[in-house]
Amino acid sequence: MKIVIPGGTGQVGTVLQRALSAVGHDVVVLSRRPAGRGEVHWDGATPGPWTKEIDGSDVVVNLAGRSVNCRYTPANLREMMDSRVHSARVVGEAIAAAARPPRVWLQMSTATVYAHRFDAPHDEATGVIGGAEPDVPGYWVYSVEIAKAWERAQESADTPHTRKVALRTAMVMSPDRGGVFDVLLRLARLGLGGPVAGGAQYVSWIHDQDFVRAIEFLVARDDIDGPVNLAAPEPLPQRAFMRTLRAAWGVPVGLPATRWMAEVGAFVLRSDTELLLKSRRVVPGRLLEAGFTFDRPAWPEAADDLVRRLRGGRVG
Repeated sequence: MKIVIPGGTGQVGTVLQRALSAVGHDVVVLSRRPAGRGEVHWDGATPGPWTKEIDGSDVVVNLAGRSVNCRYTPANLREMMDSRVHSARVVGEAIAAAARPPRVWLQMSTATVYAHRFDAPHDEATGVIGGAEPDVPGYWVYSVEIAKAWERAQESADTPHTRKVALRTAMVMSPDRGGVFDVLLRLARLGLGGPVAGGAQYVSWIHDQDFVRAIEFLVARDDIDGPVNLAAPEPLPQRAFMRTLRAAWGVPVGLPATRWMAEVGAFVLRSDTELLLKSRRVVPGRLLEAGFTFDRPAWPEAADDLVRRLRGGRVG
């Protein structure tokens, strides 16, 4: 198959491109700064010569959008919104204009669309969309608005011959350098991998190989469209998540951090505490109902595998 991945040069795109190319698919990555074979220039906002890659392709997996690993300043939040909405809109326009449109358009979304809560998990049918929780920062609310606008851009695209799936994705854990697992493991190795603000907030995650398998599953299943949660079926509190990660690497102690300590650390790392403090208890209801099976549904086995691959120098 020919698979086009707009915004495919980040961690998740690298995981997907590597896996799909390895099994023989023709993978084209659309990038603002193309640097390698199979990469084509686009600006993520306007039509251009790149649209001919969409025409005649089989699958589009749009991952484009500014990284959330930054300070959530008003300017950065606006850029997050614009980069996601504009790229989804222009991908939809390219698909609508194609003489031979792809049969499926998988659009990246985020598990952040769900409410901050501890009491019950969010699946696609019963999950609560965020934005109305009491006592959460205003920029957390705006993050939900970004996610909702991102999905609306796909929903509103006039692509009657192309099935559309919104990928409400949890943190994708891979041993690639610079990815979220790499960052969390670095904290654990420095002795900083303890509970943050008590550690009761849930962490939703998915092993990189299960992420790829879920993408392949959704491409093959013509009966699935709309929002789908891409998350392992066993989210767990942050304190247990980090304790398990420390055990996988062999770090006996992780210093706890208060909320204000997390604020300081996030400022130093030029990141934001929403990534640490928001409780994301998301489960893959539709995937499980459709018969998808996870190779690594539980974090202990997933963490052990990721550590083993990292120590062995294998990322794929």
